[in-house]
Amino acid sequence: MKVKAKYLKTYQNFHVKIGMEVDGQVQSDPESEEDEEEEETIQRPCSREAIKSSGQEKNQQTKEVDESEEEDEIFRRKRLTRKTNRRVKNSEEELERLKEQVEEKKKLISTMRNKPWRMAKKLTVLREAQAFVEKFEGALGKGKGKKFYAYKVMMAKKWVKFKRDFDNFKTQCIPWEMKIKEVESHFGSSVASYFIFLRWMYGVNLVLFGLIFGLVIIPEVLMGMPYGSMPRKTVPRAEQATAMDFSVLWDFEGYIKYSALFYGYYNNQRTIGWLKYRLPMAYFMVGISVFGYSLVVVIRTMARNANESTGDGDDNDFIFSWKMFTSWDYLIGNPETADNKFASITTSFKESIVDEQESNKDENIHLRRFLRVLANVLIICCLCGSGYLIYFVVKRSQTFSKMQNIGWYERNEVEIVMSLLGMFCPPLFETIAALENYHPRIGLKWQLGRIFALFLGNLYTFLLALMDDVNEKLTEEDVIKNITHWTLLNYYNSSAVNNSTFSPPPIDPADVPRGPCWETTVGIEFVRLTVSDILVTYITILVGDFLRACFVRFMNYCWCWDLEAGFPSYAEFDISGNVLGLIFNQGMIWMGSFYAPGLVGINVLRLLTSMYFQCWAVMSSNVPHERVFKASKSNNFYMGLLLLILFLSLLPVAYTIMSLPPSFDCGPFSGKKKMSDVIQETIELDFPAFVAKIFSYVANPGLIIPAILLMVLAIYYLNAVAEAYQHANAELKKKMQVQREEEKNKRNNKATTNLATQDLEDFLTPSAKSGDTKSDSTNKNSPGAKEGSMAKNSNAACPGRGATMVPPPHVTITQPPRQSIKASSPGQARSGTSPQGLRPGTRKGQPCN
Repeated sequence: MKVKAKYLKTYQNFHVKIGMEVDGQVQSDPESEEDEEEEETIQRPCSREAIKSSGQEKNQQTKEVDESEEEDEIFRRKRLTRKTNRRVKNSEEELERLKEQVEEKKKLISTMRNKPWRMAKKLTVLREAQAFVEKFEGALGKGKGKKFYAYKVMMAKKWVKFKRDFDNFKTQCIPWEMKIKEVESHFGSSVASYFIFLRWMYGVNLVLFGLIFGLVIIPEVLMGMPYGSMPRKTVPRAEQATAMDFSVLWDFEGYIKYSALFYGYYNNQRTIGWLKYRLPMAYFMVGISVFGYSLVVVIRTMARNANESTGDGDDNDFIFSWKMFTSWDYLIGNPETADNKFASITTSFKESIVDEQESNKDENIHLRRFLRVLANVLIICCLCGSGYLIYFVVKRSQTFSKMQNIGWYERNEVEIVMSLLGMFCPPLFETIAALENYHPRIGLKWQLGRIFALFLGNLYTFLLALMDDVNEKLTEEDVIKNITHWTLLNYYNSSAVNNSTFSPPPIDPADVPRGPCWETTVGIEFVRLTVSDILVTYITILVGDFLRACFVRFMNYCWCWDLEAGFPSYAEFDISGNVLGLIFNQGMIWMGSFYAPGLVGINVLRLLTSMYFQCWAVMSSNVPHERVFKASKSNNFYMGLLLLILFLSLLPVAYTIMSLPPSFDCGPFSGKKKMSDVIQETIELDFPAFVAKIFSYVANPGLIIPAILLMVLAIYYLNAVAEAYQHANAELKKKMQVQREEEKNKRNNKATTNLATQDLEDFLTPSAKSGDTKSDSTNKNSPGAKEGSMAKNSNAACPGRGATMVPPPHVTITQPPRQSIKASSPGQARSGTSPQGLRPGTRKGQPCN
């Protein structure tokens, strides 16, 4: 019995000490404390009676102690049952309260960014809320599901963290993303758009290089004939002495000319290696795929940019308010990122200020038109002069090529002149464009169009002059072809005439007469243009930007005038010149890659070094434009120019493939009448007969012309649908704007009406009071004056219930008062009501019921 009582007392003390822990504090149970006090009060008299009775009878004392212990045990059991039930009820309520607190903390964490608090307070509250959620969220499960619930919560948090880290990883994997953001924060979105375009071009060229390198160059190097095994892969005997000189290699002659970099190195065997790889067919299909892939990528990019630009909506309302109150990111914790964000916000304000100034500008329209016409006339004269100069230089270079011992300038005169025109004409165009006074964004487009016309005229003038050179080489090739055949025939016939019993040794490939190989000549010209353009670009940046910035920076302290504010000052980044240079360089790559497969690899290296070199030059040597302007929401203007130059680059390549005969002793198409014959040959030899018939039917002009007309009609229909959608979108925007303005006017009218009604009520109330005062003063001595004073006192004692309404005095009102929207509260008298009379059945001093 004593052991059982001791166990129950220990169990009871254990449960008494258990409390509900909330936020690290133990809550005590007030009802349990009351029960303990009752127990003490009960136990005290019991213990006193036992002491009193102990002195009288010892046996009776033992019996009473046993009875008291039994009573105590029964009482403890009842109290323990009552406390357990109460504790279960309290624990359920506490769990519900904890769940509500956890949900509130989660909502606070999700809306922390919108709180108008200081950053220190935000961080403190955020840490406390996260700690609370982490501590109690997993403990809200019940029974066996508690661990599973905690596991699910933990895995959900891990998944959210993984997605956030993966998004950050993807952002870090974007090439040069932070570098471009830094440029944009200091120079604006217009300068950053050039570097974004440069990064996009790098990605496209990387794919093209993978196609050419993996499907053309690697198979020829691994499975083709080795160097020196045939004439097209061997340096002629007359050139071997100087084949490794730097001046010869710099002109891409010598060993470079007879390497896998150019068209003439590749063999014309149908299949090569143990894989029976069809190299001529692969060369032709890769050349076509370069243009096809580029066309698809450019069109898809233009479509995506158009969707992004139309999906952003119209943000022309409250521009400065939005920028003022919503530009800063309060979660920035890096000082360098904060500086970039500050510079970006400042630049965006400058862009918006320029747009606002241009929209509110007044100008003399007649003078402006005259100056714009004059500027266009001057620019057209410059374009015509540059085209004539290039044609003259190319013709003279053909004369130099027939001479011996010419100098370095005569050999590279064409590339030098084209590079100088590309370097000096754009600044001249920009100086002339100052007469037009366009908006900076519109002026940039005009500048891009003019430089595009300059480069396009120069390029096609160069191509026309080059075609004349190709025709001369084709005439020369017929003569050399006959000489080569006669040489080989005489060599083998001479051994047969001498009746020698053994076959003569094969002639050395270096001694075989060679044709001019006009495809390699064209490829060399394009490679020279690309390399010279790279060198001129880098030298211009070093001399025109970096050395100029160093001179202004260090000589400004000891000069006669302010070099930073006056001449020469720091250079601005030439957006139009750099963009057009990049576009026309890509056009030369597209045209030259068919004749020089290694040209795409050179361009990849050029774009890679340009990104780092130009980013460094911009951040160290350039200053932002005086009129910083915002770039358009999409780069579709750049993409449109690129699409046009892609089409114009395709024309000369398609002409040479379909019309000109290939060289007889170099390249994968040697021995054929046209380069396109490789397709017909492959279909006849490697496919069944019905495939050749199907191909002949598909190639029929009677089927091709209707297909082209159908595509033109489809393009026209889709264009009409797109215009209709644009018109509907514009109308919908106008309707939304009108509806928003109507709602705004309604709110303003309601506010004005409420103010007018309040003023009218305030005007009527004192008038009624003054009328009552006047009537009281006139009827002071009348018999009903006493009753009137009693009525006033009665109404003052019990306002509201049963009061009679006295009409207000006559007041002249020009407009009927409208009903006030603000209703009076129950039991409260409305302002402007007439004085209340005495309720029937009440007397002075009688209380209201």
